[in-house]
Amino acid sequence: MHLIVGLGNPGPQYAATRHNAGFMAVDRLASATSLASTSITFGGWRQKFGAECAEIHLGPHGHRALLLKPMRFMNCSGQSVAEAIGFYKIDKANILVLVDDYALPLGAIRLRERGGHGGHNGLRDIDRALSTQDYARLRLGIDPPPSTYNDPADWVLGAFTTDQRIALAPGLTRAAEAAVTFVTSGLTRAMNTFNAPDKPTKPKPPPPPKPTPAPE
Repeated sequence: MHLIVGLGNPGPQYAATRHNAGFMAVDRLASATSLASTSITFGGWRQKFGAECAEIHLGPHGHRALLLKPMRFMNCSGQSVAEAIGFYKIDKANILVLVDDYALPLGAIRLRERGGHGGHNGLRDIDRALSTQDYARLRLGIDPPPSTYNDPADWVLGAFTTDQRIALAPGLTRAAEAAVTFVTSGLTRAMNTFNAPDKPTKPKPPPPPKPTPAPE
């Protein structure tokens, strides 16, 4: 069993905010019937562990994953994660946490095997609850705060504009696809696939002209 955690805050007042990008990515995965050529069977949301959770089955081999959206607010996310891990006896190598990151451009994603919380209260509380930072995380970019914002908290708790939601949509799909790859093929494959920079294809230079044969 794998555990895919999306971080956010409960309640309609937070549903469209940047801090809920982790929830949005998990919802994208739950709403898909297939991603990256992998079929998905979704078992439906239920309340457990102080969270919304749902089991999914991926691909022809039926890889199982539990989707988890803690409903105890961001800075108390760790308790729900720890309860789910304890109940299902999930290995920490099979955990992936999806989280917003204002250090990344809107819609960009970065997978890491482990790391610090970087000031993110959700990751901070998971670190505390699990007594480790050794779990994978996928950071989803929400753009840096404009210079007019003195406190980054005001930015992350603000709502995406309509244009931003449109621009974010491909990133949510990529995050969901990365989570599927993590479950079915492992973290290394997911990192190699989804951390690759998007580089423009350079046109091949024309071949050098053939030398003109000297007249005889």
